[in-house]
Amino acid sequence: MKGSLCLLGLVLSVGAIAFQMKDATPHYRVLMPISQGNVTVFPVVASTSYDTGFFLTLDEGIKSGQVVVTEAGGVTGLVRPRPAATDGVWRERQYPQQTRAQVNQLSLINNADRPLLLLAGEIVTGGKQDRIVGKDRIIPAHSTPVALGVFCVEPHRWTETSTKFGALGTAMAQPSIRLQAMAQQNQQGVWAEVAKSRAALTKSLAPPAAAPVQASSSYAMAMKNQSIQVEIDSVAKPLEHSYDALIQKLRAENAVGAVVAVNGEIIWADVFASSDLLNRFWPKLIRSYAAESFGTPMPVQFPRGATVQGAQDFLDRLGATHESVETEPGLYRQTEISGDDYTAFVLTSLLPGERFDVHIAKMKR
Repeated sequence: MKGSLCLLGLVLSVGAIAFQMKDATPHYRVLMPISQGNVTVFPVVASTSYDTGFFLTLDEGIKSGQVVVTEAGGVTGLVRPRPAATDGVWRERQYPQQTRAQVNQLSLINNADRPLLLLAGEIVTGGKQDRIVGKDRIIPAHSTPVALGVFCVEPHRWTETSTKFGALGTAMAQPSIRLQAMAQQNQQGVWAEVAKSRAALTKSLAPPAAAPVQASSSYAMAMKNQSIQVEIDSVAKPLEHSYDALIQKLRAENAVGAVVAVNGEIIWADVFASSDLLNRFWPKLIRSYAAESFGTPMPVQFPRGATVQGAQDFLDRLGATHESVETEPGLYRQTEISGDDYTAFVLTSLLPGERFDVHIAKMKR
């Protein structure tokens, strides 16, 4: 296995873990929230922003054909240009057959000139089962086949529908599913949350619209169902428009993320190194937050609700009881920080000249 895994069982004092940015740790500030239904989003702005335009996203890479994802045993036949030989003729590189297909592993090749940024929870469809990416990571430009850790979100299929996987556009696994994949690393937990989410989304529809969803175990198919998209957009679009309007009023601010509450309880935060990265992932993230709200119906007596100070405290609180660090030298470092009631993941770029924290995901357990 490339890289090294270092587990540290240290008890750390509050503030001992800092987000290791290129120049200095940025200060994050939580703004007044925007709400729709039982979802509340607190925009996050930063004192520092970084150039992240060189990163390729999964959606961009798959759409352009520069990123190819297959089952673990399907690498044969994947090709990418190899440098010209001494006679000046470009030839294609053929990779040998790898291991047979596995539920929790896919194979990925990045043929692009840019490093690929993957976020945990991104959905790929096709192959023998639809999957979600298991953790945040960076894949180098012009990579050889990379073993990609994934979790199945389609439990009742093991029949190949396509040799290559596609992306799902504006859909991403919701926080409760991402939590099972990232923090718990539990396939059964992922399946349980998928079933719960599909049931909640289907219940919100009229019976005729719900029927197509019930015919498949696929979380991705449920997210693509037109009636469910309408339901999710009824929450997501007003939040998206309000967020955009708020940030436009604060042009001098660097909008880099959001703290999210459902039913007045803070559950999640996503923070990026730049407004550019936030904008590229925002359509997927906001719809994942909206999907989460259907699984946690609004109570009869709505709680007092999350506050700006509460969201700020959630974002700032990093007193940890355990830290786990995984490193791919020259590529990235992922730090898992566990506290009494939360887990945070910090993805740090180790690319030459580009050492900064790319994405922070913090979740309440």
